[in-house]
This record gives sequence, structure tokens and C-alpha cells, in this order.
Amino acid sequence: KIVALYEETISLKSTHNAKVAVLGASGGIGQPLSLLLKNSPLVSELSLYDIAHTPGVAADLSHIETRATVTGYMGADQLGAALKGCEVVVIPAGVPRKPGMTRDDLFNTNATIVATLADACARHCPQAMICIISNPVNSTIPITSEVMKKHGVYNPNRVFGVTTLDIVRANTFVAELKGLDPARVNVPVVGGHAGKTIIPLISRCTPKVEFPADQLSALTGRIQEAGTEVVKAKAGAGSATLSMAYAGARFTFSLLDAMNGKEGVVECAFVRSEETECKYFSTPLLLGKNGIEKNLGLGKLSVFEEKLVAEAMDELKGSIKNGEDFVANMK
Repeated sequence: KIVALYEETISLKSTHNAKVAVLGASGGIGQPLSLLLKNSPLVSELSLYDIAHTPGVAADLSHIETRATVTGYMGADQLGAALKGCEVVVIPAGVPRKPGMTRDDLFNTNATIVATLADACARHCPQAMICIISNPVNSTIPITSEVMKKHGVYNPNRVFGVTTLDIVRANTFVAELKGLDPARVNVPVVGGHAGKTIIPLISRCTPKVEFPADQLSALTGRIQEAGTEVVKAKAGAGSATLSMAYAGARFTFSLLDAMNGKEGVVECAFVRSEETECKYFSTPLLLGKNGIEKNLGLGKLSVFEEKLVAEAMDELKGSIKNGEDFVANMK
């Protein structure tokens, strides 16, 4: 009993011991994401970095009656200090989409931003879990990986493209159509994080659901284009920020739980992969103390889903190559 009690105390202690950085903390995603992280007992230190406004965001959040201490860092000269000692780094930095833009249209601006931030992570917290939200994720994950490789600190089990919003949307839309509680629905989403590379595996939804072919096709299309739905509705004022902050926090909490020794934590994420002919691919992952404990792979697909995977390959490979080439050609 004493041992059990001691172990429980240790696990409770470690639960509250994570230092988490948000890079891009003043932005549309960064602010609500930082709020959700500040609200969690899993976070003991919150390090907020951006090129502007971070002292204000940090001061504001620091008044919240939860135990995480909050520090703001602003400008390139403070980036190293922001990252020192961090175990998890979440990166929503970059520019959002405007109506008519694809995620690839963000490439030039966001590629440079992500490469700069990944370089700083490689120098100042090479062991940290890196969670990339900045679009296009299909390219920014290869960019992050190649930058880490240049520094000789790349660990494929610790670099994640956060695709959780696709899962959150799939769960919500399925629940709406079937009159279910969305909190109890789980739809794995595989592939990438843009348009037709987003592949919801409705056949593997729990609880089991069935749709006629036309409705399944429409539902799949809605999940794939849900980001554009928000971009259009915001009419030039940006893209999904609040739902993305929720999804980013959900993934971060899952990762922290797993790092604290919780067993059976599974999330999908876009990672280095041997599961398909693509070098990077999102599949369900069993998370553990060191990041990815086991890639659970694609599993059994329906004929419809197999076709979606086949159709996504070329676009996904192109986006991955764009990211790798960007780093290869960097000064």
C-alpha cells in the first residue's frame, strides 16, 4: 500500500511538472491555445513567445488562478530564453489563410518562420516534443525534420504535425448527422492536413455508424473542406483559430498525459512514417514517455477509403518534397 501511495504521489508530482512553450502566442490561435494550456493542471510553466504583444498576453494570463507560471518573451533575441528547459513546444506561428487561398499559398511566409523556430528548438531544447500547427503542415513537418537533422538532433518520435482538428471536425459532423454526443464519437483521420489528403476513416468510427454512399461522399468532402468553410465565413478576418486552439490543446494534453506515464493514449498526427509509400503520413499513434511509442498504422480500410488514400498520394508527396527542398536550398 505504501509503495502504491508513493507511486501515486510521484505520478501526481510529475503531472504538474511540464514546461510548455507556445511559439506564436500572440496570434489568433496562440492566445486561446495559451489560455487553454494555462487552465490545465498538467502544465507547471508556460513560456509564451512571439514577435509582438507577448508581454501583454503573458501579464493577462498570469492573473488566472491556476498554478502554471506564465512568462512572455518577445523578439528573436529572446527566443532562446523562451525555449530553455521546455519539454513540449507548440508552434502555431505564421500567417492565416484568406478567402481564395489554399494552405499551400502560405508556403513561402510560413516555411521561413517554421524553419527559424525549428532551428531555435534544435539549439535550445533538442529533446523537446515539437508540435507543429503552422500550415501547410504537409510541408512544415518535413521542414522541421530537415532542420533538426542539420543539427544532428532529429528524433522522428518527437516531431508531430497537429492534425487533431480534422478528427475533432469529423467527430462533430458525424455526431450531428447521427444525433450522438460528439464527446463519445471517435473517427480516425489519416493522410495529411490539406484538402483531399485529409482522409476520415468513417468505417472505423466508434460507435459504429453507417451512411449511404452519397451521404458518405458529402460528409467526407465537408471534413476535407471544413477549414475553407471557416475561412469563407470569417470573410477575410482569418481562418479557424478557436477550434484549432481547442484541437492543439487536446493533442498537447494527450502528449503530456502519455509523458506522465498514462497508458493507452492514442492520437492521430502527421509524422515520419513507414506505413505507406509517403515519407510522412498521419495514422493513429500510441503515445508514451518518449513521444511515439508505436505507430498503429492504417489498419483495415473500406474500398472507398482505399481509393481516397490512393488519390492523396501525389499531392502529399509533392508537399513533402516542397518542404525538404526548401531546407536543402536554405542559405
